[in-house]
Amino acid sequence: MSSTRTCDTTVCMSATDTTAQPRITPDDVQKVAKLARLAIDEGRLHKLAGQLETILGYVNKLQRVDVTGVEPMAHALPLHNVFREDVVEPSLPLEKVLQNAPETDGPFFKVPKVLGGDEDSAG
Repeated sequence: MSSTRTCDTTVCMSATDTTAQPRITPDDVQKVAKLARLAIDEGRLHKLAGQLETILGYVNKLQRVDVTGVEPMAHALPLHNVFREDVVEPSLPLEKVLQNAPETDGPFFKVPKVLGGDEDSAG
């Protein structure tokens, strides 16, 4: 089933839809691609413009749905926290924490310097 669309340079309207939506041009797609730092060849711009226009048409339909009395939700199914409650427990002793460290400096792990010069970062 196809529908008739009438378009001018800025607005595209379906014969079955009385709400106008902005027309997406290949230039618009190119601007969005540049903002997203995407390289899109010229041949795909027209196809992507049509696809984006279709997506925005669906979004436009969703915006017209009456959601009065519908409670917002984060997920379609009810979710329950399956994690245990946080309970304060004793920490590992320092000796046990540092026992597998390749190198220590007192009560600290000693690691190779990543930033800066050649001088020792620990002191």
